[in-house]
Amino acid sequence: MQAGPPEAIPVFSADRAALQYEAVRLDCVRLDVSASVDQVVALLDARARRRGLPPPAALTGVWFGSRAVLAPSVRLAPAGSHDAYEVPARVPHVAPAREKGAVGGGWLGYLGYDLAAPPGARGRLPAAAWGWADHVLRLDADGCWWLESLGRDDTAELAAEFTALLTGPAPAPTGWTPAVLRRPDEATHAKAVRACLEAISAGELYQANICTRFTGTFDGRPAELFAAGVTALQPRRAALLSGDWGAVVSLSPELFLSRRGRTVHSTPIKGTLPRRGPADDANAGKLRRSVKDVAENVMITDLVRNDLGRVAVVGSVTVPELLRVRPAPGVWHLESTVRATVREGCTDADLLRAAFPPGSVTGAPKLRALEVIADLEIAPRGVYCGAVGMVSPVAGLELNVAIRTFELCSGVVELGVGGGITASSDPELEWQECLYKAAPLESVLARDAGNFGCGPDVGFG
Repeated sequence: MQAGPPEAIPVFSADRAALQYEAVRLDCVRLDVSASVDQVVALLDARARRRGLPPPAALTGVWFGSRAVLAPSVRLAPAGSHDAYEVPARVPHVAPAREKGAVGGGWLGYLGYDLAAPPGARGRLPAAAWGWADHVLRLDADGCWWLESLGRDDTAELAAEFTALLTGPAPAPTGWTPAVLRRPDEATHAKAVRACLEAISAGELYQANICTRFTGTFDGRPAELFAAGVTALQPRRAALLSGDWGAVVSLSPELFLSRRGRTVHSTPIKGTLPRRGPADDANAGKLRRSVKDVAENVMITDLVRNDLGRVAVVGSVTVPELLRVRPAPGVWHLESTVRATVREGCTDADLLRAAFPPGSVTGAPKLRALEVIADLEIAPRGVYCGAVGMVSPVAGLELNVAIRTFELCSGVVELGVGGGITASSDPELEWQECLYKAAPLESVLARDAGNFGCGPDVGFG
C-alpha cells in the first residue's frame, strides 16, 4: 500500500479544520479473555455511552484473516466527494508486525453509492464518512483476543482496562421496538425493470442492477441491532458504523476490494436463488445451470476485470475462481474472484476511483448502467450499494459491498434491495428476488430471527 507522510499518521482534528500528524508505533498485547463478539460489542457500546465517547465500530465475519476487528470508540466524520477517496489513502509506513494477522488500527468508514449518483440525489446519511482508530480489539482466527495500537504510549494500561471490561458482566440489553418494513410498490419496481429490459433490447447495455428501498421506524441501539443480525445471520462481511449523523448496520456477504501491498482481489456476487435449508442442493445446482444467472455473473466478472485493469500491471488480471455456488442467509449466490497486481505507485485513492462503485451493483457497460439506474430508480440509494470497511497501515485495505445493509437516521430505518437485470429477466421473478433477499433482515428487525434460523448453512422455507 502506498504510504502517507514518512513516519507520520494523519488524524482528523476535533473540528476537522486541519489534519494533524503524530508519530506511529505498533504494539500488540494478547488478552486473557474469552468473550463472544456480541458481548464485546455490547460492552464497548455501554462503555462509550457511560464515558460520553463516540460509539464503537465493528467488522465481523472474515476481515483481515480475523473473526472480528472492533474499534472501542471512533469519531466518524462526513467526507466530501474528494476526501471520500483521499482520506483513507493517507496512511504511514509501519514496520512489519511480529504478531500474525495484526491490524493495529486505521481508517474505518464507508463510501456511499451517492458518490456516484447525480448531483442532488442523496439519501439521509452523508455520502461518505471516515474516522481514525488508533487502537482496536481483534479476535484472531484461533479465537484469541488482542489489544493492538498505533502510536500510543499507554497500550499496557489499555490492555488492563479492556481485560477487566471484557471479563466483567455484560450489560442487560435494552432491545428495540420490533418493526415491520413498508415494502415499496411492486408495480413501480416492475415498471423500472421493463424499462431496463427495453434499454437492453435497444443495445444500450447488457445488464443493470435495479433496486428499491424498504422503509420503517427504528427505536433502539444500532449496536444491539448489529449484534442480533450477526448472531442470526453470521454474514461474512458485517460492519457497524455510527455517529451523530446516524448509523450503518451492514450484514453483507460480499467482498468489494481487498488489498495487501500491490495485490488486489475482488469477489463479485451475481446470481441468486432462494435457499430452503442446509440440504437444498437442488436450488444450488439449478443456480449453477441457470443461463440467466451465469450470464449475469460472467458479465460482471468481466466488468470487474476491466475496472481493476485500469490500475493493474498489464497481464496481471486473472480470475482464479469463476461461478462458485455459495450459501448466504436465505439464498444461494454465484460468486467469482478477480485478482490483480496494481502498478507501482498506485495509491488506495487511485484504486477506489478506478473500481467504485462496485461492479456487481451497477451493470455493464458501467457508465451507461449508472445513467440507467439514475433514470429508473425513484429514490437515492444512500449508503446501499456503496462500500464499508477499513484501511490499515499494517493489514491493508478491505471493503465490503454494502448490500443487506440497514441505514438508520432520526428514527427511520431503510433497507435497499435489488438485482441484476439481463435480457432474460422476468419482472415478477425480479420482485420475488427482492423479497427473499430482504426476508432475513426483516426477521431480524422484527426480533423473530431466532425462529427464522437463517445462518450461513440454514435457509428459509
